[in-house]
Amino acid sequence: MGETTRAPESPLSGGTQSGVSADPSQGNTSTKPAATPSAPVLDLYEPITSDVILEVRSGKMKALEGLKITSAIDKDLCPGRVKVGLTGIVDEPFTGVSRSFRLTRRAFLALRTDHLDCASHYPTWQREFPAAAARFRPGGFGENLVFARLNERNIHIGDVFAVGPKINGKTHTGLSNEDVQGDCLLLQVSLPRQPCFKLNHRFGLRNFAPNTWKTSRTGWYYRVLRPGTVQAGDEVRLVRRPNPAWPLERVQEYLHRSPNEMAMVEELAAIDEFGAECKNQFKSRLAKHEAQQRKKARMAEGGDGKPDDKWLPFRVVEKTKQTPRIMSFVFEAVDPPKPDADPNDDELDLGSHVRLRLGGGSDGGDQKDGGLVRSYSIVKGNKRRFELGIAYDAATSRGGSRFLHEAVSVGSIVHASAFAAGVPIVSAASHHVYVAGGVGITAFLAHLESLTAINYSCVLHYAVRSAEEVAFAERLKALGPDVVIVYDASKGQRMDIASIVSNLQWNAHISFCGPTRMMDAALEATRASSLSDNDVHFEAFSADTTGDPFDVVVRRAEDASNGDNADGDTGDARAAKTLRVDEDETLLEVLQREFGVDAVASSCEVGNCATCKVTVCAGRIDHRGTALTSEEKAAGNSMLSCVSRGIGRIEIEI
Repeated sequence: MGETTRAPESPLSGGTQSGVSADPSQGNTSTKPAATPSAPVLDLYEPITSDVILEVRSGKMKALEGLKITSAIDKDLCPGRVKVGLTGIVDEPFTGVSRSFRLTRRAFLALRTDHLDCASHYPTWQREFPAAAARFRPGGFGENLVFARLNERNIHIGDVFAVGPKINGKTHTGLSNEDVQGDCLLLQVSLPRQPCFKLNHRFGLRNFAPNTWKTSRTGWYYRVLRPGTVQAGDEVRLVRRPNPAWPLERVQEYLHRSPNEMAMVEELAAIDEFGAECKNQFKSRLAKHEAQQRKKARMAEGGDGKPDDKWLPFRVVEKTKQTPRIMSFVFEAVDPPKPDADPNDDELDLGSHVRLRLGGGSDGGDQKDGGLVRSYSIVKGNKRRFELGIAYDAATSRGGSRFLHEAVSVGSIVHASAFAAGVPIVSAASHHVYVAGGVGITAFLAHLESLTAINYSCVLHYAVRSAEEVAFAERLKALGPDVVIVYDASKGQRMDIASIVSNLQWNAHISFCGPTRMMDAALEATRASSLSDNDVHFEAFSADTTGDPFDVVVRRAEDASNGDNADGDTGDARAAKTLRVDEDETLLEVLQREFGVDAVASSCEVGNCATCKVTVCAGRIDHRGTALTSEEKAAGNSMLSCVSRGIGRIEIEI
């Protein structure tokens, strides 16, 4: 989709509400739309350089209806003049963290504002969602400032506004050095608002939030360049516009609606005035595109498109016994960062995995060559220093866990590669439920800490054999008893997964990680419920990979690009090799043993991530793992080589 041009729109234009319904628990859903006064149709695209603040609002932390958490989204009118500091309205709660779930401060992020006066956006929302019409009123979106005409179509990223009374009762427009040099409040547009679950809950409309960016009725954030005061009736005057090509509506076009227009993404990634939340999103998207282009170039040169794994050395700097079975390890990069490296590039998504290469040496020293490759959840850290929690049970653990527990000590060098995204955080959910058993806590610990830090509603149900088996006990204790519920089997306490699932509150998301028995119970309970696939996440750390032996005919994609076959001719009859997968082997193990570790990439090796997915050309598959959708499994043209098995004889391409 290319550049779009929109005609001036009426603020009273209708819309769609397909797939959205009011929550019966959120009050009377039969409320009729509030009467709206007749008003002239506004040209939201009309260029303006000044406007009047209709309302100033501020909020205190209050319980969010139906949830245990508190929020300042409910704003009250502020009488008189209000002080504004570098972090917003003085005395209004400010978390100092971004809603991207990283604990990083936005530079002087401050006033949240929405163009939502009663003659524009709010009546439109009332028409589109009549069941929640009574809730669509000024202050409903948590805005601090309500404007008469400023909106997402006529303000631009980086715009600087001076705020103050009218001069001699007259509007003062245009650029003014006095505004910049004086002592009035100075604000800069830094971000379009990124709506979260609180809007869904506030209006009682499931998955309402995306409608705001689809229609560019989100509001925006200012950063405070110079503190001052503000009150209703003040004028805002444009004093600088560094990015005249980028009104917020156009930014949202490439942030949300046309995210693959890479020329635009590259231009947006270079805008300095963006807050980190948007800037990092554009930079990350651009980096992924550039990686895809490099892959295509490698394939065009006759390769398989896969980059060589870069195994980097890490030194073990801490080894701590968490429980009788779980040891934590802290790894630090051996090589110093490059002089021109951007520290933001080292950030990791919460719940990320890392691959370790283990067992190549005989003394726990340099483990670069040979050995096992295993993937583990990162419980804390970044790409230069991270912490893992590893469980070792002599009866069930694989070789990697044993090696780490017995052969690796402080000072050992272990090679790591391929940081990969892990458990997703569903930002549209009103409540986040995590169910873990034993070492399964490692998949969720970082999520819980981040969610509680930004006052999101979450709870952990944690099953352990006994109190001494609680891993990372101090970090869990810091979350508080309202967040962490521990089930101690030695005291006869049983975690009832079916009850947890059946009692989920409205608009909740639930994630599971634990031993096979627990995961089976979770799968059974969720299938018996009304939950959709989008409401549930399974993060397995073990999987049953055994089964009947089968034969696999393997064709390599690189042979197709080279035009080779067994007879040296060209065509579809490519070179193929038939391999046997025994009952105690996985297809992934056989492929990597035959063709090399890099021939088929892998990460979690328990069916979570789809890194090891291969193309199925013929044959029946016993699908296992959770990374493929039910539709993908039914199609039968792919399989997870780490856990799924062929039936009889199959043909695949790698």
